[in-house]
Formats: sequence, structure tokens, C-alpha cells
Amino acid sequence: MCNRYSLSADLDDIRKEFGIRRSMYYYKTRYNMSPTQHIPMIMHQEGERVLDEFRWGFVPYWGKDCVHADLQTVHRNPTYRKMVETRRCIIPCDGLYYRRWQGKRSYMTRAVRPDGGMFAIAGLYEVWYDSRKEPMRTCTMLMAPANPVIAEFNTRMPAILQGRELEQWLNPAVDSLEELLPLLRSDEQPMRLYPVTPLVENDSHDHEECVQEMDLKQAWVK
Repeated sequence: MCNRYSLSADLDDIRKEFGIRRSMYYYKTRYNMSPTQHIPMIMHQEGERVLDEFRWGFVPYWGKDCVHADLQTVHRNPTYRKMVETRRCIIPCDGLYYRRWQGKRSYMTRAVRPDGGMFAIAGLYEVWYDSRKEPMRTCTMLMAPANPVIAEFNTRMPAILQGRELEQWLNPAVDSLEELLPLLRSDEQPMRLYPVTPLVENDSHDHEECVQEMDLKQAWVK
């Protein structure tokens, strides 16, 4: 599964790409995000698209920390079913990180669109309350079958929405599970894979070096 990703775009570019009208927090560029961190997400709120920051990974009463949700899980779990119908979001992204193995050695790679552009990952969000009645705002990524590039690492990958699919996913008037689940399919857009610094495996490293292409001789994980 994908447990790291980046969003190295400026706020103005994100607003333009996804039609955002309001930002609910002080946005900053992120080069290396991982589960349990707070991440940018976009939802439809009061008639407009809003950029906000939620914790990556549900902390539900019915299960352990949930970073990803699969289609079959959505079918089986009534809680997920309700979220798909009423609490959908997208998670903006411009690169996914995976570890690539060659024999007994490995290095970190970044999967991007050929033009380096952003894309939207289908997500769900929820607000939970702790014992002190304090809200915990959480979100998760939805999975789909992997495209040919990501299939090297896993059979599943984040479900990438584009064009009409993205519009439908964020449209609150669309609330039928039967209409929404077909949107979560393999991404047909090509992706490029390149080696990056091994520092990307460390949460404390969230800087531009994480997204820069490296010579393979320097990228091996020691």
C-alpha cells in the first residue's frame, strides 16, 4: 500500500487546479507525508470547495487505525457505506513513494505523472470525539486496482479521480453507492518512476530534496 506521498505545489496552483474557494488553515508545501500526520484535503462545504487539514488515518471505535479503505471493505462495513454517501473528499497529490527491491538491496522511488502535475485521490473523512468531547478530524484514502507502474509494488493503489469523475465524487447531490463506486478504478494515465533520497523514509525529512531525482548510486537504502 502507499504509505507516503507528496504535494509540492503552491497554494495558488492547488486553488486553480481544483477550484478551491476557501482555505481553512495555513497551507504549506509538503514533500513527505505519512500516516497519522495532518494532510491537505478538499471537500464540498456550504456550496463551495474548501481546502482543509485532517489527520491521515481513521481512529474509529470499530477498528484499528485505518489509512486506506478498499472497495470490498466499503461494501461490507455499514459505517464506510454511510461515509461514501455523505462524507467524501479528495486528497491532492503530486507523487507517491514506494520502495523498490533489486535482489537484497532496495531504494525509494517516486511515482509521478509525466508532466509532474497534480492529481486527486478519492478519500473519505470523519470527525470523531474523544473522551473529553474534543473533535478528531480524520480522513482516509480509497484504493483501486494498481496501474501497470504501481503493480510492481502492490496489487492496489490510491484511486485517482479526474475530470467528470472528480466532479461526481465531490458533488453532494450524488449519494448513491452504486453510482459512486464505479468511479474508483485503475488510473489509466501513464506514470513515471524515479529514484529519490533514502531520507524520505524518515518523517523528520519534509523538504524539497525528497522529491528530487537522484542518481541510483546515491539512492540505495543502507
